[in-house]
Amino acid sequence: MLAGKAIAPVDSLAFLSFDGTPVEAFLTKPVLTTGNSRSPMIVMIHGGPHGASSPTFDHKAQVYAARGWATLMVNYRGSTGYGQKFVDGTFRDQDGGEAQDVLYATDVALRRNPWIDPQRLGIEGESYGGQLTNWLTTQTPRFKAAVSIAGIANLISFTYMAYYHDYLMGEFGGYPHQGDLMNVLWERSALKHVASVRTPTMLVHGENDNDVSIAENEQYYIALKDVGVETVFVRYPREGHGLSETGHQIDLIDRSIAWYERHFTEAARPRP
Repeated sequence: MLAGKAIAPVDSLAFLSFDGTPVEAFLTKPVLTTGNSRSPMIVMIHGGPHGASSPTFDHKAQVYAARGWATLMVNYRGSTGYGQKFVDGTFRDQDGGEAQDVLYATDVALRRNPWIDPQRLGIEGESYGGQLTNWLTTQTPRFKAAVSIAGIANLISFTYMAYYHDYLMGEFGGYPHQGDLMNVLWERSALKHVASVRTPTMLVHGENDNDVSIAENEQYYIALKDVGVETVFVRYPREGHGLSETGHQIDLIDRSIAWYERHFTEAARPRP
């Protein structure tokens, strides 16, 4: 299947984050470049949070590379493979230090690779990666387009609608009604800060998702509309938490490319 295809190289990128914590990321370089022009970069965030990216073959990163785009995958604190203390890095701190790890990795990638265009940055993620995508676009306008897949926007509503009712109990050490945790969860929810979003956002969800209810994206879509952010909501029938049907996977890649291309083009236009 890969005969005649150019496979993009993947480099490890190690750095010290904002508090001195060692973090690793992986940069997939573009296959095609156009002269001396700079290349866009997509920050692609893994789920979990206790998952991990690696230099192994990633079909979506390779598709982006074939279009001349770099892809940055960050093993933020909370990721597996770096010891228990690192895995525990998101405990009672979701959308905290690990979000800063992603931003620091973006800065490091730009600083070490001047061929990356800082004016054409995209961001995307699935599940916890979608949650971080939602959160980071409330914190910075630097990303020109976002694709958030099956992400949490409201940690409180998620708690009471998901099959994983005890998930946040394990991640925060208690139930929302205990102590001040309800306020902490709301403060770390992208929905609370939606008025700060400036990034055009494509929301994606499977209609049969029992892990993260589609209501998470339904409410966030309305909120983005209310504050005037360009947004589109893509719903896939028969799909659960993530896409399994080949046609849907292809459709999402096509939609993602079109979404980024349009907003990268707008970002590259000279301002009057």
